Amino acid sequence: MIVLGDKEYYKGIGKINFEGKDSDNPLAFRYYNPEQIVAGKTMREHFKFAVAYWHSFGGNGADLFGQATHNFSWNEFREPIQAAKNRADAAFEFISKMGFDYFCFHDYDLVQEGQNFTQSELRLLTMTDYLKEKKAVSGIKVLWGTANCSSNPRYMNGAATNPDFKVVARAAAQVKLALDATIALDGENYVFWGAREGYLSLLNTDMKRELDHMGEFLSKARDYARQQGFKGNFLIEPKPMEPSKHQYDFDCATAIGFLREYGLDKDFKINVEVNHATLAQHTFQHELQVAAMSGMLGSIDANRGDYQNGWDTAQFPNNIQEVTEAMLVFLKAGGLQGGGVNFDAKIRRNSTDVEDIFLAHIGGADVFARALLAADKIITSSPYESLRQQRYSSFDSGKGKEFEEGKLNFKDLYDIAIENGELELQSGKQELFENIINRHI
Repeated sequence: MIVLGDKEYYKGIGKINFEGKDSDNPLAFRYYNPEQIVAGKTMREHFKFAVAYWHSFGGNGADLFGQATHNFSWNEFREPIQAAKNRADAAFEFISKMGFDYFCFHDYDLVQEGQNFTQSELRLLTMTDYLKEKKAVSGIKVLWGTANCSSNPRYMNGAATNPDFKVVARAAAQVKLALDATIALDGENYVFWGAREGYLSLLNTDMKRELDHMGEFLSKARDYARQQGFKGNFLIEPKPMEPSKHQYDFDCATAIGFLREYGLDKDFKINVEVNHATLAQHTFQHELQVAAMSGMLGSIDANRGDYQNGWDTAQFPNNIQEVTEAMLVFLKAGGLQGGGVNFDAKIRRNSTDVEDIFLAHIGGADVFARALLAADKIITSSPYESLRQQRYSSFDSGKGKEFEEGKLNFKDLYDIAIENGELELQSGKQELFENIINRHI
């Protein structure tokens, strides 16, 4: 069903369908076939594609160097509640035409923040009720909600980690409302993105105290949500810096260590964003692997950075090799735990047609679908897995197996080294692995 409000915002654009790789229709999927089964699940089940409410319906193309260029009709109205309803109408029409099942939101994406907290709360309650009606008609669901405890000047020194307790309390009140909205909308996860949870200078920062405060804040937020009946995952979204000099959830390994230290690892998982991974000087697939090894691969924010720009450009994914390698990790980990693939990406400043929003999401979905198909073939129909196993075969029996089982002490290893004598080099066959990837894309 295509869900329309009082007006149609994307006139001339109907339901986006799968037409196959030979289609010349730019408004059709070539690889993303929602009902196609890959590795035991449909593509729809694997990905749970979601649309980012903020970029796709709240963005206007403005940047640090220029004014808005995306003059879309749903953003024309200035009265906050009507403007929010128009945006919701445009969002649900778009998501239903795309055939996706989910969206993600920040609290003040749904409606403009009020002049005081009470007004903000009333506005958010109003829009939560409106979205419940839209959900009931469309069947479109919330993958996750979150709170924007970053943009307002009160959070210039952080939210949960702010040195002023009054700001910490205000952040908690805002997160409570965002949790309430997420629960009321049957959200499946809740994200904490620490946009300013870090420091600008160590000179005026008590890092240990701030980390303790963040651990306490997240613990109390978890406890509150559980008391309200929320059964989903809480997600941490790592990012190394920007706007802070150093953020406390720098990367997956740092975030996992933090969660374990503060006893949060049973309730929290990781939301891996591609561009944040590369800002941390990692690859997307590396961050997926780190999260997967700890049983914390919760969700994905799909985008990419620009290889020549050192900031968070949040472009739509189009690097098929990168995503194929990521899908190898994805499949071997058994997929995501509770989350999905959220297109946390924005069309470019000079992409000024509403059609461009469709083209961007179609391209992103097709890249992930094509990568999934390639990764499945690599795992099931190539020597990839056997070559990886062969590299570590010396640990499958004999002394190598005894080492893995903890049966050898360090003197044993010394004696074995003496017995083995000088060693021949064993090739890692990296180029062969790379060729296997390229062959199946």
